[in-house]
Amino acid sequence: MADHEQSITPIGPAQPDIGQGAQEPAEGEAAQPQEAMPSLQELLRKAELAAQEHHDAWLRAKAEADNVRKRAQIDIANAHKYALEDFAAQLLPVKDGLEATLAAENASLEALKNGVELTLKQLAAVFERANLREIDPAGEKFDPHRHQAISMLPSEKEPNTVINVLQKGYLLHDRVVRPALVTVAKAKDA
Repeated sequence: MADHEQSITPIGPAQPDIGQGAQEPAEGEAAQPQEAMPSLQELLRKAELAAQEHHDAWLRAKAEADNVRKRAQIDIANAHKYALEDFAAQLLPVKDGLEATLAAENASLEALKNGVELTLKQLAAVFERANLREIDPAGEKFDPHRHQAISMLPSEKEPNTVINVLQKGYLLHDRVVRPALVTVAKAKDA
């Protein structure tokens, strides 16, 4: 049978044998070393190293975020704790003025009154710097957001008009710190 076998030759250009690998480099090209496919163990080791690096980076980022949050909480607590530091420092001369007035021996009533008036001016200046303003609504329309009505009295004035201020109110910027205590006009009974 061996003598009956014929060899089959392909028609057309010669094709490389699939089992041989890559073609020989053409003339002038350097022979490239063929890259071997990494083993599964090598791929797994690389993936585990990358996963460990990502996990470490995540832990560092999480720790940094926790540190930033803790620093922010401390800063907020300190801001609340020491928010009035400037205001308190401005009030100290007012207290000193009152103490000096009270410490004066044999001072005349006029001298005491002058000392208290100067101290009140100091206090008003401190309030102005702190944006603490008076609410003195005499003659204005009653505003329940800024005034607290103690009573209503019959009056010639228009109903719901403030006719008497028993205690001034105060605003800090635009927020009511203390409403003004007022008496409000009501219509006279006919």
